Amino acid sequence: MENSHRFFRNAPCRYFPCHPGADPEAFNCLFCFCPLYFLENCGGDHQMIKGIKDCTPCLRPHRPEGYDEILSRLREEAAARREGTLPED
Repeated sequence: MENSHRFFRNAPCRYFPCHPGADPEAFNCLFCFCPLYFLENCGGDHQMIKGIKDCTPCLRPHRPEGYDEILSRLREEAAARREGTLPED
């Protein structure tokens, strides 16, 4: 894929690709730090290690379709906050 507003591959980065097993040709670095990290139920494949959210196994924001998934979820979260309809944790 070519770099654009929806996709960015930073191959020169010393950590690229930062997730084991990822396809370097389809790896999207646009969300290097996942904007859904702050959500307890982010929908990604994370694990808790000593109280810290470890997203190493998660490729959700780095897949080609991740851009649309992330933006959709951010819109849902923003709407829920505006409407005061956030679920109880």
